[in-house]
Amino acid sequence: MKSIIAATCLAGAISLPGLAQAREVTLTTQLKDYSGNGAYLAIYVTDANGQYQKTLWVAGKKAKYYRHLGDWARGSGMKPGEFDGLSGASVGSGRTLKVSVELADTLIDAGYQIRIDSAVEDKRDARADVSVPLTSSGSGKPASGTAYVQTFTYDL
Repeated sequence: MKSIIAATCLAGAISLPGLAQAREVTLTTQLKDYSGNGAYLAIYVTDANGQYQKTLWVAGKKAKYYRHLGDWARGSGMKPGEFDGLSGASVGSGRTLKVSVELADTLIDAGYQIRIDSAVEDKRDARADVSVPLTSSGSGKPASGTAYVQTFTYDL
């Protein structure tokens, strides 16, 4: 019995540091009012040079339209493993997408950015509709988009 308790405590001690290395981050994307279908969005992390690192969320269920999310599509290679379990319905005009994701602490205040590529059927595609540095001081501060995104906020 003592060896089972000791093994359980050891397993807990080993796993706890791993839990402290990531945190839940809430991403809130408010779209502008526009005419047309729902928007496809790719929310992802890039390094300081703009190179794709990780997908955080993809809004829009039809993968055939993902190629219109240009920089994200190129960086992720549109491999299902890059977005499996990280997708949901497209977002309509004037609507808000709010999702919570796990983000490694090592990405914060280390030169990384959160970017959003957006696309709407029969309208232009927008690479880097939003691009914001991933910093502690930027948490909770809305950033304006250049096309379909009205504002984007991340909360650490």
